[in-house]
Amino acid sequence: MRAIAAMVVTVALTAAPASAGEDDGNDDSDDKTPKWRKLTSFFVSPESPHQNDVIRVLLHCPDAANHAIVGSTAFPLKGSWRTFREVGVGLTGRNFGRRGVIISRYAPPGHHDVSMKCVKVRIDKKTKIRKVKVISRASASLFVRPFRIRQYF
Repeated sequence: MRAIAAMVVTVALTAAPASAGEDDGNDDSDDKTPKWRKLTSFFVSPESPHQNDVIRVLLHCPDAANHAIVGSTAFPLKGSWRTFREVGVGLTGRNFGRRGVIISRYAPPGHHDVSMKCVKVRIDKKTKIRKVKVISRASASLFVRPFRIRQYF
């Protein structure tokens, strides 16, 4: 009898309706910031480039961020021993950013993850110490195809 009562109470607690004004499409919060300004989005085009191609990175960061960092193993530089390279992206007034990044000829073909971090960078002008706080993260997949000379003809 006690087990049945506990199950009924548990079901009643989990089946309670959500609070009013939550997820109904209207943003009734105290700050008048639209919901899309708080989201993190990230897009890489094209999704399957060849080696020695240029990809376009489009992104949006929350309002708290003032810079973005995009990194992948598909972006190595010639002669560099580092396998993972990060590229900085400046943000506009509405926190959108875009950047063209070259897929190196030395990038190994196959699947690579492209990661993005939205950061808040503060610099103390007196001591020149830089503080970086990560606001949000996102990632996308990228498939690098081998270099072919016929891609230019």
